[in-house]
Amino acid sequence: MTLTKQEKVLPWPSQSPDLNIIENLWIDLKRAVRDRQPRNLKELEDFCKEEWAKILQTRIERLLAGYKKRLQAVILAKGGSTSY
Repeated sequence: MTLTKQEKVLPWPSQSPDLNIIENLWIDLKRAVRDRQPRNLKELEDFCKEEWAKILQTRIERLLAGYKKRLQAVILAKGGSTSY
């Protein structure tokens, strides 16, 4: 990746929950599976797979569309907590 003069690498770890949209998808998955109340490990596994497959592309696109706003919030917070 080539950076322009305006872009710089930020000192935040790649696992930053504010900058990692997968965290939102894990929350979605956790809620959906919890609502189905699995009774055993097999149901838990099956429900996880089923609910993961139900995640809509539009959900992912909305998360990606908001990434710039998230990044700006992290920069303004100087790496501190944000509302995300």
